[in-house]
Amino acid sequence: MKQFIILLCGLAVLGSCRKYNSLGFTPGKGAPTITSVHTWNKTDTALHYDTIVTYNSAGDTTLKVNVLSGNAYAFDSVTTAGNPGQYYMIYGANLGATVTVAFNGTSAYFNRALMTDGSLLVSIPQNTPTSGPQATDTLTITTLYGVVRYHFVVIPPPPTVNSVSDYDFWSGSQITLKGVGFSTVTSVGLSGSSDQATIVDQSDTVMTLSFGASAVNRCNLVFSYSSAGTPATAVSSQEFVDMDNAYQIVFNSNFQNTWFDNSWTHPSGITSGQAHAYGGTASAQLNYPAGAWQIEGWACWNAPSGGFPYDPSYKYLTFWVKGGTVNHTLVLVGDKLPGGYSQNTSAAAIQQIATTAGTWTYYKIPLGTGAGQLNYWATGTLAQQLGFFLQGQSGDVNELMYIDECAFVK
Repeated sequence: MKQFIILLCGLAVLGSCRKYNSLGFTPGKGAPTITSVHTWNKTDTALHYDTIVTYNSAGDTTLKVNVLSGNAYAFDSVTTAGNPGQYYMIYGANLGATVTVAFNGTSAYFNRALMTDGSLLVSIPQNTPTSGPQATDTLTITTLYGVVRYHFVVIPPPPTVNSVSDYDFWSGSQITLKGVGFSTVTSVGLSGSSDQATIVDQSDTVMTLSFGASAVNRCNLVFSYSSAGTPATAVSSQEFVDMDNAYQIVFNSNFQNTWFDNSWTHPSGITSGQAHAYGGTASAQLNYPAGAWQIEGWACWNAPSGGFPYDPSYKYLTFWVKGGTVNHTLVLVGDKLPGGYSQNTSAAAIQQIATTAGTWTYYKIPLGTGAGQLNYWATGTLAQQLGFFLQGQSGDVNELMYIDECAFVK
């Protein structure tokens, strides 16, 4: 019995020793210190070459070539600034008993299996504040035996637009952008010009811009901002349309350029009410009776030219469409489109306009003649009609849909 008790005690002691040494080192009990922070990885884009020389028996050079080196070339990875989402190695002393690591007060993930008493691998959280009172440029490590603070700048992400309130602008209009990195933006330009938008309001995730008169047809937004104290620029992936310079059909709460309602069912045409407008106080209504094979649309044969003449400088047809009570697919039709202004049940994919119930959706359709292009003037150079066909089906209900900010864009 005594032997059994001794054996248990021995196992208990052995188990406790293994638990204490499970990290592979003994954490220091002194106050923690940080000596430097290093990038965890870095791509060396420079090509390094070794020179190979061969000689003949007389000692003369017979061949001299440069070949890519197989050797590793060191680089200095010490840094005092880092990007959210990336890993960094912290060097110091007495780090083995670390409890938390924080950047600007935001706790960061670290893997205990990849730490030593003198180093710690950590990833900067994506939600780390980079502006405002919380952006203290402080890396804080808390251990069982103390706290150390180290000056370290979390670099703001470049201005990135994730969503917009509108892809169209005009003199006096405003657009709200949502994304990240807006707090350090100092100005916003319009690509391809010297024109600028005015910053009305901004935070790190939301920015509102006001637009004046401009000569651009289409543009991206060019953000000037500061990255760790260095001036930088970023360009939006989204393209925006200046409606003032477009050929407008439905805009500013009315038909434009002599276009008028040419729908098959009434009430139709322009309908007022903020709930049915995207950029103004009214939009064009599309009225589809239940089960009907119906075209709702517009015409412009009263224009001075007799219609909308072919012009290769126009590149896109753009519009917002608000769906009805259920999801539908409309077919874009026109008198000079392939298939004409007809009840087209086998239209090309480019003509199929998916609508979502009760939701505004933006369309920007290329007008060219190649594959995946609308080819708006396919059968003639003077277009006079544009509409939307809905194929009726059993079980349909009466549908009202809306079109706004419809224009041809250069």
